[in-house]
Amino acid sequence: MELGKGATIRSVYLGRVSYGAGVELQHRLRQQLLDRAPDALDTLLLLEHPPTYTVGRNCDRSDVLAQPDWLRQRGIAVAECDRGGRATYHGPGQLVGYPVIDLRANRRNVRGYVRDLQEVLVRTLAAFDVAAVGGEERERIGVWVGRRKIASIGIHLRRWVTTHGFALNVCTDLDDFAGILSCGFDAGVMTSIEELTGRRRDLEDVAACCAESFAQVFERRLVSAEPTEMGFGPALRAARIRNDTRPLESRSPGS
Repeated sequence: MELGKGATIRSVYLGRVSYGAGVELQHRLRQQLLDRAPDALDTLLLLEHPPTYTVGRNCDRSDVLAQPDWLRQRGIAVAECDRGGRATYHGPGQLVGYPVIDLRANRRNVRGYVRDLQEVLVRTLAAFDVAAVGGEERERIGVWVGRRKIASIGIHLRRWVTTHGFALNVCTDLDDFAGILSCGFDAGVMTSIEELTGRRRDLEDVAACCAESFAQVFERRLVSAEPTEMGFGPALRAARIRNDTRPLESRSPGS
C-alpha cells in the first residue's frame, strides 16, 4: 500500500518507556497530524515497555487470567487501551512499534495497512533467519512461524490517523504470557526470535532493521531522530524514573 510514495517516515528509538508515556507520545504526535501542524511528520516510534498486560477494545478483563498476587510477584501491571484486538503482553526483550501515520491523503484501507505491517515484520524476521508469514484470518492477525505466533498487531484510527501498532518477541520472557489469553490464544502459542534461533539479538539492532523494512514496504524515505530532537527527553526521563506502567487515564475507542 502506498501511503505517500517518496514521502518521509521519521523513526525514533526510545529504549524502555512506561506504557502510559508511550500512549501520551502517540497522542501528542497524532494531534499534530490532525491539526496539520507545520512540524508534523509521520513517525514510527520503536521501544520496549516494562512488564504490562494491555486489554484492547475487543475484550474485557476476563482475558487476564492471573490473580493479583501473581501479577504483583511478576511485577506486571494491567492497562486498558483503545487499540483493536484482545489482551496482550508487553515487556523487556519485546520490540514494540507505534506508527503514527496520516492515512487521509491516500488510500483509506485498514486491511491493507494491517497487511503491510505484517509484511514489515516478515521482512524484519527474515533478516534474523526466521521464516514467518502474516495471518490471513481475522483471528490470526499477526505474524506466525508455523503454529507459533511471534508478533501481535493491534491498531487504532482516529480520523484516519493511526496509533498503536505491533509487538515483536525478540528475547521476551515467554513465561509472562501465562497470565492472559494472548489475543485469545493460550500462552504456549507464543514464541520469539531467541527461542527459534537460539541466539539473543540486541533489541536496538532489530529496531534498526524494522525501521528499514518499514520504509521499504511503505515506500518512504527514512530519517532517524533522537528523542531529544522531538522534545521527548524530559518526559521520558520522568517515565523511566517512575517506571509507571499504568496509563494516565482509561481511554475509550476514538472516532
